[in-house]
Amino acid sequence: MRLLIAGGGGFRVPLIYRALVSGRFAGLVTELVLYDVDPARLGAVTAVLHSMPAGPAPRLPIRSTTDLARALPGTDMVFAAMRPGGTAGRIADEKVAQDLGLLGQETTGAGGISYALRTIPHMVHLARLMDRHCPGARLINFTNPAGMVTEALIPVLGNRVVGICDSAGALVQRAAHAAGADLPAGRLDGVGYFGLNHLGWLYRLESGGRDLLPGLLADPAALASFEEGRLFDQPFLAGLGMLPNEYLYYYYRRDAARRAMQAMQHTRGESIHAQQQDLYPRLAGAGTDAFRLWDGARRSREEGYLAEARPEGTQRDEDDLAGGGYERVALAAMRALSGAGGTQLILNTRNSLNPGAQEPAIPGLPADAVVELPCMVTADGALPLPQQVPPGPQLRLLRQVKDVERLTVRAATTGDRAAALAAFARHPLVDSEELAGGLLSGYEEAFPELRALWRGNGAAAAPVG
Repeated sequence: MRLLIAGGGGFRVPLIYRALVSGRFAGLVTELVLYDVDPARLGAVTAVLHSMPAGPAPRLPIRSTTDLARALPGTDMVFAAMRPGGTAGRIADEKVAQDLGLLGQETTGAGGISYALRTIPHMVHLARLMDRHCPGARLINFTNPAGMVTEALIPVLGNRVVGICDSAGALVQRAAHAAGADLPAGRLDGVGYFGLNHLGWLYRLESGGRDLLPGLLADPAALASFEEGRLFDQPFLAGLGMLPNEYLYYYYRRDAARRAMQAMQHTRGESIHAQQQDLYPRLAGAGTDAFRLWDGARRSREEGYLAEARPEGTQRDEDDLAGGGYERVALAAMRALSGAGGTQLILNTRNSLNPGAQEPAIPGLPADAVVELPCMVTADGALPLPQQVPPGPQLRLLRQVKDVERLTVRAATTGDRAAALAAFARHPLVDSEELAGGLLSGYEEAFPELRALWRGNGAAAAPVG
């Protein structure tokens, strides 16, 4: 199988390569192609891969290119991890919102809408090129905001695209470990999870026919043993009756998160941008030391993840710092989609129990909307597993954010500026037409391509190439 990584100069690509040449994923891929618009980043990442310690499986042939149309023919699987505008763009996504007194976060709230508006046209362009040059290939989307991007791609690729994120699956695994649950590998039959990307809840955790979640929520010591359990106090979680995805901290503790971010000397985007500006030139010329340099930077980056939600002086758990989330989900999905055996994963896909049917897997949300939930993944695609209807407050929040997501997708794919303005205004972390106007103007100033998007009728006008 030939795997193409679109965004092949990305920081996490070495994690994918490491998994491909070790463990149960060895032998799945026979050729790896890295595509990126930045040849210097490609050179740096390639240096890391070549200097990586040998694994149990043979090294993969690696080819890098800046020509996407020429890279796609003969491709069987595409991983997309693109960041238009690079880490400098992330700074603006966060700072424009923060300067208006709002939460400044990459994928949640105003920053997530901005990120989607400038990313979706590039991703639709990729999907259209795939339809032309490798019509049988599947796309596994890492590109954030993963839910919105995946929803924008389904009209082009149908069930050939799924979106992935490691936060929901990691929540399940950490909660299961804390509760003493024995979850069979590749099975989520006893797991109840519903939501959107970065906005979901674990509401059932069965082992041996018994739901262990109520006991976990009643146990302060067990909750304190893992990341999500420490984000909220035990009485709150017990009253909620569910475990929220870590990104719900930005909704449930919005003011605390905003104050913590504003108190930081640098935004998360600024810190990552400075790190990568220093790191990438050094990697390209580091020779056999490139992997060690990259791995040290990776660990430092992991230590800063969600730092605003942790008390000063505390760190993430050692298992979380080891890395290995996204790539495990992506490669497990790739393995199943390629026909090597079915598995169950939490993915972003259409909320439909059957292809073409109108019966939603998460009741209360549209069947054609992209949601995040447990799925059975086979060579036929990702089929959602039925979930319970979310309680009233959670369902109302999901519906509100899904409306925002769909307005954002419409704005990015059709060039509808009014839809973008409405998306900002209706998001629960903005909830203001006045602030929405300031946000959109600020992002247009930071990203001139947004004004071009309105003039060019959105992603639909993107060249096929």
